[in-house]
Amino acid sequence: MDRMILAEKLESLRKCVRRLEEKRAASIAELRADQDRQDILTLNLTRAVQLCVDMATHMLTTTEEPAPATMGEAFDGLAHLGLIDSTLQTQLKAAVGFRNVAIHNYQ
Repeated sequence: MDRMILAEKLESLRKCVRRLEEKRAASIAELRADQDRQDILTLNLTRAVQLCVDMATHMLTTTEEPAPATMGEAFDGLAHLGLIDSTLQTQLKAAVGFRNVAIHNYQ
């Protein structure tokens, strides 16, 4: 596994999280009233999820785990290897669902 690739993706993830923290709204009403804030949060959340998927699949390439058929399956592979617990696995798979809604405008 190329540690430099993972380090770069991790730094990008940190930037997304910092941006999310900076733009977090104090209330749902404040968030609903600010379309720009919604866009910034959505963009950084979707980027963060994609980075997590990228890191997971990158890590799986050096193992005997089968290649994931879906983004969520990447986290199944990490959990199977004991690299993440089942709670985090579930949360990350739910984040992939959010990403799909945000990217594809699913209703």
